Amino acid sequence: MPNLTRFSRSPGYHAPVWVCFLLVLFLVLLPTGFEDNVVFQESDIQPALVLATDESTVIDTGLVRSGEQRCQLEVLGGRFQGETVEGKNALNGSLEQDKIFTVGDKALVRINYTGDTVISVSMIDHYRMPWEILMGALFVLLLVLFAGRTGVRAVLSFLLTVLMIWKVMVPLYLKGWNPIWVGLFITLVLTVLIIALVYGFDRRCAAAVSGSALGILVTCLMGMVFTDLFQIHGAVMSYSESLLYSGYQDLNLTRIFMASIFIGASGAIMDLSVDITSAVHEVVEKRPDLSWWEAARSGMNVGRAAMGTMTTTLLFAYSGGYVALLMVFMAQGTPVSNILNYKYVAAELIHTVIGSFGLVTVAPFTALCAGFFLAKGSSSNVPAPSAGEAPAPDRQ
Repeated sequence: MPNLTRFSRSPGYHAPVWVCFLLVLFLVLLPTGFEDNVVFQESDIQPALVLATDESTVIDTGLVRSGEQRCQLEVLGGRFQGETVEGKNALNGSLEQDKIFTVGDKALVRINYTGDTVISVSMIDHYRMPWEILMGALFVLLLVLFAGRTGVRAVLSFLLTVLMIWKVMVPLYLKGWNPIWVGLFITLVLTVLIIALVYGFDRRCAAAVSGSALGILVTCLMGMVFTDLFQIHGAVMSYSESLLYSGYQDLNLTRIFMASIFIGASGAIMDLSVDITSAVHEVVEKRPDLSWWEAARSGMNVGRAAMGTMTTTLLFAYSGGYVALLMVFMAQGTPVSNILNYKYVAAELIHTVIGSFGLVTVAPFTALCAGFFLAKGSSSNVPAPSAGEAPAPDRQ
């Protein structure tokens, strides 16, 4: 997501704020259509305080644990608030998924009941909501303190992005809509609104949006082509098979994977597009006599310098979560040829390299669009000399 820095105020500078604010309110109230999922009917999900634990049925093998941990719990909310119940924490021998509770912990529990009688209590996980709210509040506070009104715009763009993904994109995916078209629509709408929050609705916005949109389209096409060439199935995505077993066997996971490629790269693409557009705008402001081609060449020079670091941005973003996997490969002495041919490694290569394709192409696209939108007709903005004052010498 691009940095929202101060720019000159245009007549349409504040309009995007109201548009995004109203859209956020609309999305908050918009139902997803999945609120009444049958999985959570006749149950109450609430936080509970762990009063005592019983590990007598837990089998400890040293590295992992299996069996069942039983806990005495005090329910902290809902219709059973204040009651003491017994909760069960199933252990499957997986360090990734299992959790162990101790006295004093707060757990999120699912209470199954009939009428006023509790049937069973299953322990979902540790209750992290208060700390997550604190973390989010600190993020918003620091952003507003350091960036002022621009920070408010950044928070607004963040909320808008989260709500568009959760309230629009995810439900449409579940309903079977084409993931490529839905992903492109959501990404392009967010691109327009986020960049408009930076510039307002003006020529700079048009230039940056045009360059970003072209870069995203290139990423989309390249992702579709190479996903087919690499024979990648969408089930390579984490938890994707769980969707199929939950009654959504008609979902096209491969197309959802394709859409995730350009969605994941769109933030970096927007960032580079805004940087180039701002640089071209500065050049044109200082040299309003420049032709559109000269302005575009200046943008390309900026793009060349930025691409050196931006292409590694995606590499760090995607590889950071796979350090443990790389360590496993090295510890086992896995040949590089084997590593590169594993399906999940090839999938990450597509994410990283195809996303970098988008970054490489967005630079010239944005430079050309910025030169066209910002330099064209800019001579009309040059102030005329006052009476008795000699005209400014030609600087070309």
